Amino acid sequence: MIRLPHSHSSVSILSFICLLLSISTYHFLYSGTTQTLHKPRADNHIIRFIQYKKAHEFREYLERNVKLKGWEWVERNNPAMQFPTDFALVAIQQGFIDLLTGEFRKLGLVKDVNLDLSFQRDVLSEKNGTFADGKKRPGKIFTAMSFEDDLANGSRVELSAGRNLLMQKSQVTSLFGADTLWSKGYTGSKVKMAIFDTGIRADHPHFRNIKERTNWTSEDTLNDNLGHGTFVAGVIASQDEECLGFAPDTEIYAFRVFTDAQVSYTSWFLDAFNYAIARKMDVLNLSIGGPDYLDLPFIEKVWEITANNIIMVSAIGNDGPLYGTLNNPADQSDVIGVGGIDYNDHIASFSSRGMSTWEIPHGYGRIKPDIVAYGREIMGSKISRGCKSLSGTSVASPVVAGIVCLLVSVIPDEKRKEIINPASMKQALVEGASKLLGPNMYEQGAGRVDLLESYEILKNYEPRASIFPDVLNNMDCPYSWPFCRQPLYAGAMPVIFNSTILNGMGVIGYVESPPSWHPTNEEGNLLSIHFTHSDVIWPWTGYLALHVQIKDEGAHFSGQIEGNVTVDIYSPPAQGEKNPRRSTCVLQLKLKVIPTPPRSVRILWDQFHSIKYPPGYIPRDSLDVRNDILDWHGDHLHTNFHIMFNMLRDAGYYVETLGSPFTCFDAHQYGTLLLVDLEDEYFPEELKKLRDDVVNDGLGIAVFADWYNVDSMMKMKFFDDNTRSWWTPVTGGANVPALNDLLAPFGIAFGDKILNGDFMINAEQSRYASGTDIAKFPGGGYLHSFPFLDSSESGATQNFLLSGMSKADSPILGLLEVAGGRIAVYGDSNCLDSSHMVTNCYWLLKKILDFTAKNIKDPILFSDSSKQDKPLYFNDNQLPSRRTDVNFSTYSRVVGKELICGSDSRFEVRGTKGYALHVRGRNRRLPGYGGIDFGGGFNFTREVPIFSNSKSTEKDDDDPSGNRYLQYFYRNDLDLPELVASHWLIPVVVAVAGFVLLYSFRKIRQKGRRRRKGSGSSRFTTP
Repeated sequence: MIRLPHSHSSVSILSFICLLLSISTYHFLYSGTTQTLHKPRADNHIIRFIQYKKAHEFREYLERNVKLKGWEWVERNNPAMQFPTDFALVAIQQGFIDLLTGEFRKLGLVKDVNLDLSFQRDVLSEKNGTFADGKKRPGKIFTAMSFEDDLANGSRVELSAGRNLLMQKSQVTSLFGADTLWSKGYTGSKVKMAIFDTGIRADHPHFRNIKERTNWTSEDTLNDNLGHGTFVAGVIASQDEECLGFAPDTEIYAFRVFTDAQVSYTSWFLDAFNYAIARKMDVLNLSIGGPDYLDLPFIEKVWEITANNIIMVSAIGNDGPLYGTLNNPADQSDVIGVGGIDYNDHIASFSSRGMSTWEIPHGYGRIKPDIVAYGREIMGSKISRGCKSLSGTSVASPVVAGIVCLLVSVIPDEKRKEIINPASMKQALVEGASKLLGPNMYEQGAGRVDLLESYEILKNYEPRASIFPDVLNNMDCPYSWPFCRQPLYAGAMPVIFNSTILNGMGVIGYVESPPSWHPTNEEGNLLSIHFTHSDVIWPWTGYLALHVQIKDEGAHFSGQIEGNVTVDIYSPPAQGEKNPRRSTCVLQLKLKVIPTPPRSVRILWDQFHSIKYPPGYIPRDSLDVRNDILDWHGDHLHTNFHIMFNMLRDAGYYVETLGSPFTCFDAHQYGTLLLVDLEDEYFPEELKKLRDDVVNDGLGIAVFADWYNVDSMMKMKFFDDNTRSWWTPVTGGANVPALNDLLAPFGIAFGDKILNGDFMINAEQSRYASGTDIAKFPGGGYLHSFPFLDSSESGATQNFLLSGMSKADSPILGLLEVAGGRIAVYGDSNCLDSSHMVTNCYWLLKKILDFTAKNIKDPILFSDSSKQDKPLYFNDNQLPSRRTDVNFSTYSRVVGKELICGSDSRFEVRGTKGYALHVRGRNRRLPGYGGIDFGGGFNFTREVPIFSNSKSTEKDDDDPSGNRYLQYFYRNDLDLPELVASHWLIPVVVAVAGFVLLYSFRKIRQKGRRRRKGSGSSRFTTP
């Protein structure tokens, strides 16, 4: 018996439920956001132009040429608006960002379009940084720039004639002999000093010459409510006897660019910079900095500042004692970057140190800081009256800025513009500096600033060009570290020394003829130097890089090579001159050379496959570190792996750097290829060559990996209010899928566990910090396992289920002999990285290298109990896989790139595809040291930064149906326009489905009624 009416009733109820579900879903997604729906959120964007005009002219230009809706002009009511500007600020609704930025970029006067990034810093806290407990605070990534010492916090001492020795030392002006210049009548008179900070109060009793105060923030005040700007001004120009400044008659121009919440925006800085140019400032102090050297609008405006003859002084950063922690913009060659020392002439522990990491992908970084100054427990002015003590490189920076103001005033006013410029001032500072005993060049630069020596240089200065540093002596230790730690020898990768050209002759200059090498003796002909240099020296500075190697005929030479490198520089004639200005720069070389060491003690470090922040969200290697979530220290032998480098040299190993693909080195020269903490992919040619190098040529490989777990990576994502986008790691601590490709021919693979804990091996206590496990390993090798808990997202559930039970053993160390070569793999690199190291594993590294290079087998590592009788097997389908929603070519030097041996390769293969591939690469220019490749993939040329993943995945490309809308249900990383669309897309889809279902069931019910009606008529008429 059929009961259609009841069935139809159930269907109707089900349809009604679907309808209610769609309505409730709509309300759930939109509850509390009605206003946002009616008025979409708009983000401010900076439109930069190729010329200066009045703001209203640009407004008319944009409104006349872009008729589309979704954007509006943003008025900037600040003092800069009385002058021409080179940018506009517009608010663009999120749903129109792609369309409108594309339309703006088509306009002939538009240079580019960028998000108006926000800045935030904590000026008074040493510990409070951008990240806290693994989460990012609002604003651009900046480091803390000054802090109050415990002594200052604990004792608010009223200074008097009977103050103690510590407080006497804090009168920093006397330590530099400022009173000597004061007695000569030099006090900073007629020098315009721009202080970009938190403002200053107009009636402050410490200052006699506050010329102008300007506010560039959204707050309606000119006063300093934090105290940092006042303190900086006091170090420069205070007249109070208890905290004297260097140049009390300097004209102070206070630029309030930070709010009371210590927030600023790029547009505020751009307007303030333009105003500083228009008002013809002489010196500018910027006590801020951060690791992002790819904020193009900000950096290019800094170049423009110095190009307009404004001397910029900036703090090098408070991220010491770690290496590779230079802050931008102090890491730029046209800026005077200042580090900090204490009163014993020791580098302050907080002071960041070199090299400049933005140049590492192109070869080698430059020396920074330029100079150091006292930066601990310096006395300066309080907000309203009195003095206090602060420490930090943002304190050392105004010390140098005050010295610069004093030095500028030495030159008569009518001659200042002829003599004083950013290059000539830096020449006077670095040439006059006192080299400190102990610190190396990447810690102290030229040394402690010496006011009186710099005064003598400037007093008789004639415009010229020079090289900094002007001597490379690899026998001068420790100053010339790391060059003094390893002599030169034939057959090695080129040693790269990157120096700075300072051109005091003019803002623009040129290399007149190629640099040349002039040896002082016959042995000097054994030295081969390839030069790379700036084509155009602008603004005021350029680079000269030496790629040095010993010729093959010097394989048995032992001794010293001396000589000079010279390069001729010229600049256009100055005003009133007819002929170009010319100068010859000299770089003196003193180099120790030894016979080529045996293969077994030569290690090749892979630098080529390392990726760091920026341009992508490259996460830290140890997930236990919650206050620094980015991997930004360079991952270089001479930055955060510098202690390991020193250890290897002490152990008798010679370590060289590979900055090109694997096809660009000769495996016969090396005992071990050392792969540590690598994030990039590999060319197919590299995979093949490395297999052949191991099997046929006996090359050893030592791999130190890191965690890689996609679920954990997705959990680490956060929304950054600064860039208005989701940030998700583009890879793990290491690129395990790529490493697995590399190790696949040998039957080895890493897994996706994230293991933490302590373990003992060979009586050595070790810490495994967010390392991975070994998932595949062949029989016959040696494998070491230890009990750890898996803290990955997938392992967390298992750990919960197994709570109270013993930890499971996970293999983390494997050693294997393969034909003529040997391989060692270890799942963690934190024990080699000095950035966040808990315990080191240098002892393990030495034992591994003894095995891979010399076939020396430690009895503990090669015990019978650790030998694998059968393979450790793991299904390939279960191994870690690559994320398909990331456009990895944006960050990679491999994906979408051409295989070519760069300028850091040996000269015989430079510009080719390598030793095994005797094919020339296509004729193209390699990236230079003097510039950055700001390609279209970087965040400052897009409204959605590079940290957002590509809108199309590999699956999209392969799917002809373009199953795009289902991605809104499953994708974890969405660009903001897609997020907005998903708000209405999901409820609409559910609602439509409900209506379709209701309509379908209604049709079925009507059809059923007709059938019943027909059946009933038949029964009544049947006989």
